[in-house]
Order: sequence, then structure tokens, then C-alpha cells
Amino acid sequence: MRRSAWRYLWSAEEIRTRLLVTLGILILYRLAAHVPVPGVDKAAIEAIRNLAGVEGLFNILDILSGGTLGNFSVLAMGVYPYITAQIILQLLVPIIPALQRRMEEDPREGRQFMERWTYYLAIPMAALSAIGQIRIFNSFGVQVLPNFGFTGAQLLPTITTILSMTAGTMFAIWLGELISEYGIRQQGLSLIIFSGIVARLPANIGELVVDEERRWVLVAAFLALMAVTVFTIVIVIQGKRNVPVMYPGRRMGNRQSMPVKGTLPLLVNMAGMIPIIFAQSILTFPALIANFFTTSQLEWVRTLANGTITLFSDNSNWGYLTIYFAMVVLFSFFYTQVIFEQQNYGENLKKVGAQVPGVTKGAPTQRYLERVLQRITLPGAIFLGAVAVLPFVVGNLLNANAFSVLGSGLLIVVGVVKDTFFGLETELKLRGYDDTLLVR
Repeated sequence: MRRSAWRYLWSAEEIRTRLLVTLGILILYRLAAHVPVPGVDKAAIEAIRNLAGVEGLFNILDILSGGTLGNFSVLAMGVYPYITAQIILQLLVPIIPALQRRMEEDPREGRQFMERWTYYLAIPMAALSAIGQIRIFNSFGVQVLPNFGFTGAQLLPTITTILSMTAGTMFAIWLGELISEYGIRQQGLSLIIFSGIVARLPANIGELVVDEERRWVLVAAFLALMAVTVFTIVIVIQGKRNVPVMYPGRRMGNRQSMPVKGTLPLLVNMAGMIPIIFAQSILTFPALIANFFTTSQLEWVRTLANGTITLFSDNSNWGYLTIYFAMVVLFSFFYTQVIFEQQNYGENLKKVGAQVPGVTKGAPTQRYLERVLQRITLPGAIFLGAVAVLPFVVGNLLNANAFSVLGSGLLIVVGVVKDTFFGLETELKLRGYDDTLLVR
């Protein structure tokens, strides 16, 4: 009977070291998450948490930041400015011909160029996110940072706050890179986000337990929805369409081998969690921009600005949920198309002599694969949109904001667990820790 290689996980010295390094860095990250921004008013944060129409937005931001927003930590923005910068640069590649040529001519040098500029772009993105986050919370009528402003005596405390939050984001990115290099490979930033979401789960369940009248109903609904969501996420992210491909035979001396049948797997959800993260980032900008017009002399401008802030700050209204759903679906198609074009399967298959049966090599193959991908992306995009808004809908019906973690947060958790699982399994097999490879 074949047994899993996982029983050798602790026996492999290098993997054991990587696991311990990863655990140590994550503990350091969680400790740093409790360092507050200088001058923050904790009483104001608690007031915003309980403010009608705002608690939903605050709760989802707190979940995605791993609870760091609850005390307005220097890590309140997490690594999301870096991820946003990464997405922006990826979207610019097919738009700017010079970038596209650079990526095609030397992919390795192109990746290094993209990584370097992602770091550069992450710094101003973090600073702008810090300003936007503070202004949005201050616009609710409760001053989280009373000395925040760009004039007079407020200028120095404001610069200190922005630098602190920007440095906190870069520190979190650095910890993630350390995990990718010395811990679990290529999972650093994902595990940073994962640890924050998981750390927030007990507090969410605690919010349900506090309700004495509906305690068991809420907890049962929470666990049931979690089980259904996890099951559905696993099924969808594992879903794929196997496109048949014929690979040419190889010549060995005077003999020619027969063509080999293979498959090209196209994932139903190629975009992963990126559309949800990008949609959430975009949805914060209208409220930020509208905040500058709340003191306008024109009444209709003030009314429009206040309505915009209410719409994009209250996830309990159907307008916000509809826009959120539509943006997730739209970004799923858009990001999938961008990533697929960068991979250029049609040209790559042509270079190795492979062909999809009945389809001409090269550009026609690329167009055929794009049509197939668009058809299978539709259910994946709708699924992502449903996962994003369903917990809010259930939470609104049950009047419990704790359900918001079951959406994008749970999707991120399941995706990170899946990637980490397969990564560790590959590491074990590469080192021979597999019963089929061990010498008896």
C-alpha cells in the first residue's frame, strides 16, 4: 500500500528548516501588526467600528489587513499596495509596445525589470493608500488622526504618519520576500496575507458568540456557509478544460517515434483572487475623490459627494454589491485575457512543433484557445463575483458583519493552502521522499 510523502515532512532537514523560518517570520509579522501609527486616536477607531453604515466597510478592510486596521497599525495596508502595483504593471505590458518587446525578447531580464519597478511603484502606491485610508475615515465625522493635514503645524505629524504606514508596508513586503527565499518558496506574500486573515477569524466568531439571543443560529449558519464556500472554491479553482494537443515524434537514430497525444489545461479560474483585490482597491477611490467635495459651496455638489461616499462606503446597500459583483466579473475577463496573451500559447506550441487537431499552427491556434478560454472563464468569473458578494448578502440578512470574512478572505485562504500544499509535496518528491522512489 502506497503511503503519502507527507509523513517525511519533518524528516527532511532542509524542508524542516524552511518551515521553521516561515513560522518565525510570520510570528514577527503578527507582533509588528500591533504597533500603532503615531498619534492615532483609538477611541475614534472604536466609534467608527460601531458607526451605522460604515461598520461593514471597516470590517472587510480589517479582515483583509489581518486585524491591523482595528488599532490602525503601521501595517494597516498590509502588502496590498505592492500587489496593486504588480497588477498595474502587468496590465501595462500589452498596452505599451516597448514593455511588451522587452518581455518577449528576454523573458528573464524582463521579469527582473518588472520586479524592480514593482518595488518602485509600491512606495508611492503605499503613500497614496495611506492618505486615502486616513481621509476616508476622517470623513465619517470621527477624527482618527486629529493632526492630519498638509498645512501649518499639521504638516510634520502628517508626514510622520504617511512615512510610518509606508515603511510598515515595505517592511511587510520584505518579510514576504524573506519567506519566499528562506522559507516556503514563492509563497511569501501569500502567506503574509493568509496569516492576517486567519488571525482575524477567532475575533469574527467571537462577535457571533456575543449575541446571546441568536448565538447558536449565527454560529451554525457561519460554519455551514464556510463549509459550502470552501467546497465550492476547491471545485472551481481545480476546474480546467483539457485541450487536446499532438506533439511531434522524435528521431532516435534511424527511427522516428510516433506523434504523442497530450493536453493543454486551461483553468476555469485563471485570474485567481486578483480580480477581487483589484475591485476592492478601485472601489475605494470614488469615496476618496468625493471626500474633497463635501465642503463645496454648491449644494448639488455636496449632495452628490455625500451620496457617493455613502454608496461606496456602505457594503450593506444593493448598489454597492451590484457594482462590486460587476467589477469582479469584468476584471476576471480582463486580467485572464492579459495573462493569456502574455503566455502566447499559439507561438510556443508552434516552436515545439505541437498542434491542436484541426487547427492551424500559430496565430489561429492562439485565437482558438482564446475562444475556448472565454467560454470557460464565464462561469469562473460569475463564481468569483458570487463569492465576493454572497457573504455580505447573508450578513445583511442576519445583521452580522462577521460573515464578510467568508468571501474574498476565504478564497485567499483556500488558494494559499492549495498552492502551499502542492509546493511542499513537490519539494518532498524532488528530494526522493516518496515511497515509489525509496530503495527497499
